[in-house]
Amino acid sequence: MNNYPSSDFETPLAGSSRRSFLTRAALIGGSALGSTTLLSACSRKPADDTSSSSPLSAGGGGTLAGSDAYFNAIKAQVKGRTLQVGWTPPILSEFFNQMERAAFRRMADYEAAFGVRWKWQRAAPTGNFNAVEQQVQIVNSWAARKFDAALVCTGANFATMQNVYKTAAKSGMKIYQFNQPVELYSEDQQQAISSIGYDNRWQSGYLAAKYIADKLHGKGKIIQIWGPPGSDWSTARQIGLDKALKEYPGLQVIAKANGGYLRDQGYNAAQDLLTSHRDVNAIYGENEDMALGASQAVDARGLKQWDGTSGIVVVGADGLVSGMESIRAGKLTASVDVGSVDQGMTFIDTVFHNAVLGESVGKVINIPTRVVDKTNVDSAEAYMKWALAAPKRY
Repeated sequence: MNNYPSSDFETPLAGSSRRSFLTRAALIGGSALGSTTLLSACSRKPADDTSSSSPLSAGGGGTLAGSDAYFNAIKAQVKGRTLQVGWTPPILSEFFNQMERAAFRRMADYEAAFGVRWKWQRAAPTGNFNAVEQQVQIVNSWAARKFDAALVCTGANFATMQNVYKTAAKSGMKIYQFNQPVELYSEDQQQAISSIGYDNRWQSGYLAAKYIADKLHGKGKIIQIWGPPGSDWSTARQIGLDKALKEYPGLQVIAKANGGYLRDQGYNAAQDLLTSHRDVNAIYGENEDMALGASQAVDARGLKQWDGTSGIVVVGADGLVSGMESIRAGKLTASVDVGSVDQGMTFIDTVFHNAVLGESVGKVINIPTRVVDKTNVDSAEAYMKWALAAPKRY
């Protein structure tokens, strides 16, 4: 990770507009369950506030606004409580590292403003994305140790995890999901208190395919580099892709291969497909690591990267600093930024308001996503680097 001057810690860069939009989105997501207070302390001053207090910024996810009376009242309610939180992604990766650092920024905000303390534990399965038995053991261990909350993103079977969550809840531990394709399941099937993420269909798969269609003027041949068979992420993003293909009948998927959500496997899958499909116009990597591997395969095969008018359009999804650097270098055409930074800050907002203040939160909270290419890569990368430069770790 790069180191940045301490002055950068207090600069929200591109984050302020995204956080403002995010606050509105979270409030909308919570309204279905009557949550009118989620993020309220973080988004505005009370309408009747007549104090001259300035919003407090601890160099985290944004400002926490309110009168001195409000801050003192919440601090008295918190009583210096220490919250023990477990955080488990399906793998350790650049994407989840960005998310965790963003969470640290937001935790620092709440600590400075209200005196809440955080005891944070990260644990992830060793091996590959499918090492789900380890993750079940991780969650069960935290429940047995009476953690206050667990944040879970897993490739495990949906029904299996709901049973794990039910058991964990009996111990008093609150379960929150993040970055999960919960749009495939009804809310009454979901045992987690809240799922923080985005809709993989319309906020990822559809956006990526629509971008390809726009660049190719609605006509061309596409290769898909996809996640493991049966993955809920793949299923959801395929729905979005198929919707775009129906809107642009001139686009055709001519080949598809499993890239395992890993860069080297994405490279190998694309290498194999490009051997017999050298006339391809676009490659869609379901996540950014696979797309970056596919881009390397384009170069290895001596094919042309997209230059704005011709070549192979390569699109991924995640939003990684390495992906932003590749976009700037012309080695990746675009990526759908699914908000690692905003997810990290939002699940801390959710835990604080629900587990600490006892407020109702939305069953599903979807954050904004965006397609990033050379036209907006500077702001996207600055936002991610700002999160990575979190002044404190937990």
